[in-house]
Amino acid sequence: MSMHWPEVTPEQYDTVRDAVDWEGVAAAGGQIHVAWFDDRGLHVTDVWDTQQAFEAFFTERLAPALQKAALTGTPETTITPLHRRFIAPNITGTE
Repeated sequence: MSMHWPEVTPEQYDTVRDAVDWEGVAAAGGQIHVAWFDDRGLHVTDVWDTQQAFEAFFTERLAPALQKAALTGTPETTITPLHRRFIAPNITGTE
């Protein structure tokens, strides 16, 4: 899943991250989450077991936090099948 959301700030992202607590309570089916900001806004790349796993996480946990944070705009989201995934040895945790 890739997402681009121009209107979201780092502070808003952190507020939603803290509310959902996906780092403390991992989402079922979530494998990898990477987020970054540039002059075009928020960018996210996630790897999920299935599209249905992402949709369940979005509906049950993320959407309520997004609504509560009153974010503006609409993200551009694309879901495509994974061709290959590689995680370098000794890479764990968050940062």
